[in-house]
Amino acid sequence: MLALFFDLPGAMRYARADDPAVAAKNPYEGDASRAAAGRGLFNQYCAHCHGPNAFSPDPPRDLRRLKRRYGENMANVFHFTVMHGRPDKGMPNWTGRLDDDTIWTIFTFLQTVQAEP
Repeated sequence: MLALFFDLPGAMRYARADDPAVAAKNPYEGDASRAAAGRGLFNQYCAHCHGPNAFSPDPPRDLRRLKRRYGENMANVFHFTVMHGRPDKGMPNWTGRLDDDTIWTIFTFLQTVQAEP
C-alpha cells in the first residue's frame, strides 16, 4: 500500500508502517542484556493490554506473532504503531512518553519471543 503525503503548507503528513519510506532498524538487535531489560519494560508499559511477557490468549494482542504477521517488516510496523498508536483498536501513541531507546529495548525483547511461523 502506498503512503499518502501532502506537501501543502500546514497539511498533515500521513504514512503507513508498510510504506517502504518508513525504514526503522533496531540498534540493539541481538543484544541479550537489552532483551532482558526489555522484558521488564514491556511488563511495565505494555503487559496491561498485551499480557505478561507478550503472551495473550487474544491473538491480535499476542505480540509473539509479530514476525508471523509482518515478516521482515516487523521493526517498521512495531515502531510506527508505538509512535502513532492504533486509536481504532484502543492503543494510544507513545510519542513523548517513551523515548526511542526504551522502544527499541522493548522491541529487542519481543524479537526473542517470536513464535515460529
